[in-house]
Amino acid sequence: MRITFPKLLGVGFAVALISYTFVYAPRFPGRAVDHSASGIGSQIRSVHPSPAPPQVFPPAGKKFVGIMTSTGPYDFTAVDKFSMAVHQHPSVYEFAQGWALNQFNRGILDKVANRGMLPLISWEPWDYRDNSPGAQKQGNQPAYKLSNIIQGHYDRYIRSWAEGVKSLGYTIGIRFAHEMNGNWYPWCVYSNGNTVSEYVQAWRHVHDIFTHVGTTNVIWVWSPNIIWNTSKDLAELYPGNNYVDWIGLSGYYGTPGIYEYRSFDSLFNQTLSELRTFTGKPIVITETGGTNTADLMAQYVTQMFDQLPAHTNIIGVIWYEATAVVDWKIADHPDAAAAFAKGFANPLYRVTWRRGMVPLETTSPTTSPTPSPTKT
Repeated sequence: MRITFPKLLGVGFAVALISYTFVYAPRFPGRAVDHSASGIGSQIRSVHPSPAPPQVFPPAGKKFVGIMTSTGPYDFTAVDKFSMAVHQHPSVYEFAQGWALNQFNRGILDKVANRGMLPLISWEPWDYRDNSPGAQKQGNQPAYKLSNIIQGHYDRYIRSWAEGVKSLGYTIGIRFAHEMNGNWYPWCVYSNGNTVSEYVQAWRHVHDIFTHVGTTNVIWVWSPNIIWNTSKDLAELYPGNNYVDWIGLSGYYGTPGIYEYRSFDSLFNQTLSELRTFTGKPIVITETGGTNTADLMAQYVTQMFDQLPAHTNIIGVIWYEATAVVDWKIADHPDAAAAFAKGFANPLYRVTWRRGMVPLETTSPTTSPTPSPTKT
């Protein structure tokens, strides 16, 4: 066979094409060769790796530690003093925003997130500047009774928050109308002529507005006070599992006028047992603290950290680091701070929050059916 230049050129081209197809092309990132096809014309297709699933907060089997202060994101002095006193940084920061004054403000939320803490807002439908005796002690602010929320008087305000939260790009917690089983806020069932069913309707009304706006980056925290009387069944106040992500609880050792020591378990166990009869949602102690009026703050802190591990459904605890009638601040009491630092050092509480994390969801089944939500 006579070898000519055109033949040599054709053979060389064929060799080069085969080499590219089977040797070099597979090495290029983002490309893959389909070798199932025959011949030099094997198909090349793009490969897009599946994105990693988002990280869960807190990770399964862990518990977070957070704090709540009276100054919120406007002054982080209390956070810094607490962190120095206990040698750890909290991963959740809870603060209040009142409907009469606080418009949505992305800047304050970003300040909290930039410090590596999940913002958890106690979202309070009232005017906290009203210092009249009835307003502060009996929740007597008729403008904020539950029926006004249900009837849409505050829809524009609620929607502005829903739109603002949607734009954040990360998840926050909203603890709407907490301690509803008390009598000290306008939304409580013992205030302003409110009823139990109105509380559920108001909660669902607010939640539905967020849903209609398309705001999904919210951890909805339903947060009663620990049982302090026998008049209201917590199950009747529960909006339903479709409307709640986490359960919050408020409970303090050493409230003003009460100096008899109570351990963490003695404060919370009755309510925890009641909750488990109608929901299996994760539980957060959204407010707790111990005063040193009887020199027992360190004892309460020690026992809290000793007893928390047995509560597998409690995923976090938030300390009230402020002065309200009495001083609840860990940073002001060296013995209590040392006890807190020792407990916090347990790897169980080694939790970091970052943007993009999603909330831990249901951790256990209920022992009885949850009320079926109905739209309002």
